[in-house]
Amino acid sequence: MQDKRITIYTYLRPRIPRMTLGVFLKFTGTMAELFLPYVLSYMIDEVVPMGSSSRILLCGGLMLIAAVIAVSFNIWANRMASGTARDFTRSLRHDLFNKTMGLSCRQIDEFTIPSLIARLTTDSYNLHQTVNSMQRIGIRAPILLVGSLIIMIAMDPALALVMVAALPLMGGLIYYFSRKGIPLYKAQQEAVDDLVRTVRENFSGVRVIKALSKAEFEKHRYDVVNKELVRRESKANITMAITNPLMSLLMNLALTGVILYGAYRVNAGTSLPGTLLAFTSYFITVLNALMSITRVFTNLAKGIASGGRITKVLNAPADLLPSLNLPGKDSDAHIEFENVSFSYIPGGRDNVEHISFKLGRGQTLGIIGETGSGKTTLISLLMRFYDPREGRIFINGKDIRSIDPNELHQMFGVTLQNDFLMASSIEDNLRFGRDLRKAELELAARDAQAWEFIQALEDGFDHDLETRGVNFSGGQKQRMLIARALAGHPDILILDDSSSALDYKTDAELRQAIKRDYSDVTTIVVAQRVSSIAHSDLIMVMEQGRCIGEGTHEQLLQSCESYREIYLSQMGEVAK
Repeated sequence: MQDKRITIYTYLRPRIPRMTLGVFLKFTGTMAELFLPYVLSYMIDEVVPMGSSSRILLCGGLMLIAAVIAVSFNIWANRMASGTARDFTRSLRHDLFNKTMGLSCRQIDEFTIPSLIARLTTDSYNLHQTVNSMQRIGIRAPILLVGSLIIMIAMDPALALVMVAALPLMGGLIYYFSRKGIPLYKAQQEAVDDLVRTVRENFSGVRVIKALSKAEFEKHRYDVVNKELVRRESKANITMAITNPLMSLLMNLALTGVILYGAYRVNAGTSLPGTLLAFTSYFITVLNALMSITRVFTNLAKGIASGGRITKVLNAPADLLPSLNLPGKDSDAHIEFENVSFSYIPGGRDNVEHISFKLGRGQTLGIIGETGSGKTTLISLLMRFYDPREGRIFINGKDIRSIDPNELHQMFGVTLQNDFLMASSIEDNLRFGRDLRKAELELAARDAQAWEFIQALEDGFDHDLETRGVNFSGGQKQRMLIARALAGHPDILILDDSSSALDYKTDAELRQAIKRDYSDVTTIVVAQRVSSIAHSDLIMVMEQGRCIGEGTHEQLLQSCESYREIYLSQMGEVAK
């Protein structure tokens, strides 16, 4: 049975009792505020002509009590509204982050990382503002509007008709511009996605940009994206801002009509000065309420656009779920690919096709080939970041699609091409949230050839890394990443181009340490250097998504021309 669809109301529902109390407090405070002009009108028209000081003091006391209630209840309600909006946003952002972390690689590719970042930040903030303003202004403004109109009609129906006549036109303006605003704010958020993407790319590649003197080019690229965001934001804001002057014009015209008509009625003796004074006060209250309602609808338009973007992620179907009905096979292989083909673009050309191999426990597979030949794709398929279009992948005879994702991923120790280090201590980076002893971390650091430079640091394992480990060299970072992969003593060790920054001596010592202390671990090494994979039990040569050579180092030198050319070029020998 399919899970119930998540909406923004899903997160508001548990907070309805608190919001209801806030509405009651806001209603009480606002009604007390509406009471003030009416008492003032009564005092001017009825009490003052009687000359009774006690009644004047009584009316003044009532106004003071009403003012205290209005201020205290509105402050109380506003504090509750802020707390509700805070808790709502925290819960929503928490679930959105959890959902984002659970998305498959295919889904992340579809949403894009910059867009997910914008949804976690800008969109969630827009919803926070919407929920907050709806509880504060969104409750208060309609009460002021409706309450003022009711009192005005009760005091003088003839004067009230001037105001009522202008309301349909004002309501139509608010409705029209609100309908226009939602798609404009959605387009604005898409422009924010582009801006986040550009900034992220520049920050990630700042060293390359400086090295190639492309700062001006990147400034121009950023300027184009920034101007597009400004254009869309200006269009949305201008469209919504038009409502303010139009509403002010209509309200002031109506106010002018009320004053002129009211003065005529006072002069004719059909209305009283206090009533006209109260009418003016209520009219200004109605004007401010309508202006507040337009601001609420602006926030609401943003919130609806942002809410749609967030719920689209929250309602993304669970991908790559385990299927318990898939049959396994009797095999002594630890890892087996069986005629596997895959394309990142559905219906597009396969990025890898018809890949088959077997690897026994404790054996090493080396994968080599030109850039874009599908080496990393094979790793992604093995870890089930994606499912193959055709074929099957087995671990210990089980189809990986029948293994729970958490159980599957715990089998691996991984160092990927674009791996990361946290802005934390070396020990935290190696432990990576796992329950590992200090001795295990030290052994992994020794085997990864990182122990020597870690011990040379004044604070050793407690030394703090900067973001992405920029205070370490490329070779030091790679050795720490390898140590992190080794620390949990995984069943399967994956080293994806993880020794490119290591010298040949360190690379050789690393291979020896892995062979000595991790002999039961099945290892997959993706490399550009023949020396990194020459001692593998099985070597695959990839070219344009196909395996064009398979065997040991000696076998491939005899049977695979591409492998022989790579070997000769790297070893400095001239082919005959």
